[in-house]
Amino acid sequence: MDHVTDGRPPGSRSGGGAVVVAVNPTAGRGRGRRAGGAAVHRLRERGLDVRPLHAPDGQSLAKDVAAAVAEEPDALVVVGGDGMVHLGVNAVAGSRVPLGVVPAGTGNDCARVLGLPVTDPVAAADVAAAALLAGTHRAVDTARYTGPDGSGWFAGVLAGGFDAIVNDRANRWRWPRGRLRYDLALFRELPVFRPRSYELELDGVAEETRAMLLAVGNGPSYGGGMLVCPDARLDDGLLDVLVVEPVSRLELLRIFPRVYSGRHVDHPRVSVRQARRVRLAAPGIIAHADGERLGPLPLECEAVPGALRLLAPTDPMPSDGRTGTPPAG
Repeated sequence: MDHVTDGRPPGSRSGGGAVVVAVNPTAGRGRGRRAGGAAVHRLRERGLDVRPLHAPDGQSLAKDVAAAVAEEPDALVVVGGDGMVHLGVNAVAGSRVPLGVVPAGTGNDCARVLGLPVTDPVAAADVAAAALLAGTHRAVDTARYTGPDGSGWFAGVLAGGFDAIVNDRANRWRWPRGRLRYDLALFRELPVFRPRSYELELDGVAEETRAMLLAVGNGPSYGGGMLVCPDARLDDGLLDVLVVEPVSRLELLRIFPRVYSGRHVDHPRVSVRQARRVRLAAPGIIAHADGERLGPLPLECEAVPGALRLLAPTDPMPSDGRTGTPPAG
């Protein structure tokens, strides 16, 4: 990932040099509210003009963020989990406004891939402040999608198979939190799930396949540290497409634990290919990405190089996602 000079000093945009900070107060069982306060305080200590944004719900917050970004502030900083990163990416992708992230969720997959401190909001705010004050950012790829429910962007991994069904169930549960909720949802769905027939198109080449799980990765992980696309990079201009062919339920349970180390890709029924453009279609599947609902298949996805400007460390992850430090549960 390239570390790029923005070309304009802080305060030169029409938004008056303000840093917009959007906070999800419910993230991480209340950690979002505390992390938001700490981040705002630290950014102001660094001499930045900070404009905090709070809203009673995610829809209202997204509207407020979109309105603030339209004024071209110096930066948008989001405080929360992967859902807040998703909100921020959709607000600034393709624009000149850089994005900073202060992790405060339960999974924080996007933040971990970026090499951000995930347990210290002050340190994460310092990373954003340092890049902003230096007038630098890192340009990374972002995936743009289009489907029946509209279009948008995602930063991490699109779940489009059994994983999407598990994600949908897990999102409807309030308890437990973190990885355990995903694991329990998996065991709940496994007895009734059947392989699906997919129409898959990679860079214009169409095929039909049956699969248990299908994921499209701009980044490597989802679900609180599952390295589902372990070799996916944020700077190669490509999407990694993982397909798990039909296997028995028992075999799927044998494969599943390997996803936390990325070694599931060594299984003979698992394949990974790369493409710049991906189209996938299957009946009855609601796609999710960055922990958020995107909508029903079919969806078309495209890797857009350099679409996102990040206020993040210069060396966010190893060249092989499988060698990274596994996240805490």
